[in-house]
Amino acid sequence: MATLETQTVKNNDKREIFGWAMYDWANSAFSTTVATVFLGPYVASLARSAAEAAGTTTVSFLGIPIAPDSFLPYCISISVGLQVLFLPILGAIADFSNLRKQLMRLFATIGAVATILLFFVTGPLWWLGGVLFIIANLALGAAIVFYNAYLPDIASEEERNNVSSYGFAMGYLGGGILLALNLAFFLFSEDIGVPEDLAVRINLASAGIWWLGFSFITWARLRTPRASRSIPANENYAKLGFRQLRITLREIKNFPETIKFLLAYFLYNDGIQTVIAVTAIFAAAPLIQGGLELELQTLTAVILMIQFVAFGGALLWGRLANWIGAKQSIIVSLVIWSGVVIYAYGGLYGETRVTQFFILGIFIALVLGGSQAISRSLFSQMIPAGKEAEYYSFYEITERGTSWIGPLLFGLANQIFGSLRFGILSVIIFFIAGLIILPFVNVDKAIADVKKYDAARS
Repeated sequence: MATLETQTVKNNDKREIFGWAMYDWANSAFSTTVATVFLGPYVASLARSAAEAAGTTTVSFLGIPIAPDSFLPYCISISVGLQVLFLPILGAIADFSNLRKQLMRLFATIGAVATILLFFVTGPLWWLGGVLFIIANLALGAAIVFYNAYLPDIASEEERNNVSSYGFAMGYLGGGILLALNLAFFLFSEDIGVPEDLAVRINLASAGIWWLGFSFITWARLRTPRASRSIPANENYAKLGFRQLRITLREIKNFPETIKFLLAYFLYNDGIQTVIAVTAIFAAAPLIQGGLELELQTLTAVILMIQFVAFGGALLWGRLANWIGAKQSIIVSLVIWSGVVIYAYGGLYGETRVTQFFILGIFIALVLGGSQAISRSLFSQMIPAGKEAEYYSFYEITERGTSWIGPLLFGLANQIFGSLRFGILSVIIFFIAGLIILPFVNVDKAIADVKKYDAARS
């Protein structure tokens, strides 16, 4: 393999940091426009129409009968399962080969193109929406592993809280702007002669165009920190990836505090992801089921508000982490998350419930980006140099691969007690568990363990 030009890495370069953050701006379009708002209802409606045309209550995919509303959730589960399987191997390959930027660009392009192709999902091709989502979501997770792994290269330790928060803030802003534009287009599409289904398809494709287009800023400004490494004779990247992964799994015992932090993150992040996943269900459900019975326009307004307030919240938490420490700022966020869950269970009644929900949404927005951003920057200090992509693959599957536990508990609590409010309350278990474990993570020892390990290898 030809050796790439090696560049001297200059930490805290504002031009490079902006380019790095613009990738969060770019890919967040998929999370907001595609995953959160438009794709699920659209694919479900197409599948229901296909089932009705066939005179059945299910649709057939690969010979398997599937309820129309369950098709995309199954696809989400498949994509997450593939991430758990492949991301650690991809991370090991990226670290060995030093092809982090190239792999990030490859998977971002695959994900964006798959998203653009959602434009062609129509009635007879309802199943294509799920297939393209699996490809795009898998590629999204892979590219984010390499994106996160760049953080230690572009920011010094004292600046990582701010830089990580800046990246999340840009993501919320970019995703929010496109979602606002797409919602406006959707609401007024028939007034300008665009059928509703075509408007949805245009919105879905726009997320891919946004993702790919703004990624070019990242490719132009993000440098390659290390020269590429040739593979030995009679080897291939797949074999090397598995070998590197086995080595890392043996060596990870040298970082007990990192393992402890990952366990805490696994728990409290599951709570965060569950709140994100079930908020719309809780808000739209009838009052008799413990929901808020809010109109779609109100829920949409709250989603947009959260996107834009989260922009400021992420920046605020970066400053808070510098004032009181990263771990302490995460603990503060978990206390607020716990308060949000308790109030969602016991409050939000009466004619003022819409106003209360907006206020609760503000608190969610303030801690949403901050708790995630500071967790990412704190983890960057607990991993050995040269293995960033591999360790961030574990971080990513901790975030994505376990986020089914909270929704499962939510569903069981709702089914047992007959109220969504008990389902919401069940989520507090994850925040309390995080609050129990996180204070026992010795950050100074974690950093010292990494430095000792790096010194022994040099």
